[in-house]
This record gives sequence, structure tokens and C-alpha cells, in this order.
Amino acid sequence: MVKSFVLWGSSGHAKVLSEIILDQGGRVVALFDNSKVVAALPGVQVYHGERGFMAWASSRINITSIAGLVAIGGGRGRDRVAMHTLFRSKGLLVPVLAHFSAVVSPSAQVGAGTQIMALANVGAESLLGEACIVNHRASVDHECVLGNGVHLGPGATLCGCINVGDNVFIGAGAIVLPRISIGSDAVVGAGAVVTCDVPAGVTVAGNPARAIKSE
Repeated sequence: MVKSFVLWGSSGHAKVLSEIILDQGGRVVALFDNSKVVAALPGVQVYHGERGFMAWASSRINITSIAGLVAIGGGRGRDRVAMHTLFRSKGLLVPVLAHFSAVVSPSAQVGAGTQIMALANVGAESLLGEACIVNHRASVDHECVLGNGVHLGPGATLCGCINVGDNVFIGAGAIVLPRISIGSDAVVGAGAVVTCDVPAGVTVAGNPARAIKSE
């Protein structure tokens, strides 16, 4: 069990991850953020930007015993994957982190750095990429495939056999019906009901979901 963690991001999502880490016997030893913000965790130092991270990393003797997770939520999948890649390039561990109440099928595959929050579900033979977030009460049903950097908001539901591209953000309470494909960098609005495929880079909202914006 990894005992020491660092987080990129020092606001609300960092608090959520910190509680899971503490519950599993670990602790957060440093925070990194591109913004100059007040530390979300009392007593844990915040380092500014990539320069701050590099200075911190160069001072560590046993960096390969420390785990790094990215505490950046919302539609910032590209940023999350970039920071995840930076952590990995410097030798940090990038484990899967799952809340004790989450249910993950033994036949599911979950990529490095992915975070599964309280009461979430990952169904049989699902495949989740790296640096994803499956938020509170979100559900990934059987045989879904998620790319890297995907974020499912609280209570979002993916019915079976859905393909989701890289960096997709699916808002709170959204429902995606079976066998739908959602292209990379798409956004599904909160509460939307997705009944047909969503092209890459398109934002959809409503019930049934309709395109409201494209790149």
C-alpha cells in the first residue's frame, strides 16, 4: 500500500481524494497548482506550477515510493492527462484510487491514475482509460469503453456497451443509452439524455440531447 501521495490541484476535488487516501492509511504530502491558491489541506504545502513541481521532485530521494494523482475535475481532461503524464515521467506511482463503497467488477479493467468515488459502479468487462474520474454515484454498466481523461459527473449513468472517447465530460445526472458512441472532447450537459451518437468536440444538452455547441 502506497503511504505518501501528492496531488495536482488544491481545491475541492483534492479534499475528496485526500479523505479517500486517509481512509486507506495514506497521507498527502504535497499539492501542486497552476493557480496561486490557498492550500485545501491544512499543513500541506502548495507548490506553484510545473516549475514548483520540478523543484519539489528534484529534492526527493525516494520519489518512486510516492504516488501522484490529478485532482482536476470538470471538462479539463486534457489538463488531467498532461499532469498525469508528467507525474509518470518523473517516476511517481500513478495508482487507481477507489472509495471503499465503490463497486468495481473483477472483470473490469481500470487505467492508471483513474479515480472512482463513493457509491460509484463499474460493470462487467468495462474498460476505463487512464486519469479518468467516475464521480459519486456514477454508473458505468457492462462492456463500456472509456478513453483517457474522461470525467463522469455525480450520478451520471452509462448504460451498457457505450464507447466514450478521450477527454469527454459527462455532466451530473446525465444518462447515455446503450450502444452509443461519444467522440473525444465532447461534453454532455447535466441531466441530458443521450439517445444517439455524439460527434467529437460537440456539446449536447437536453432530453433528448441535442447539439448546442461544436468546436
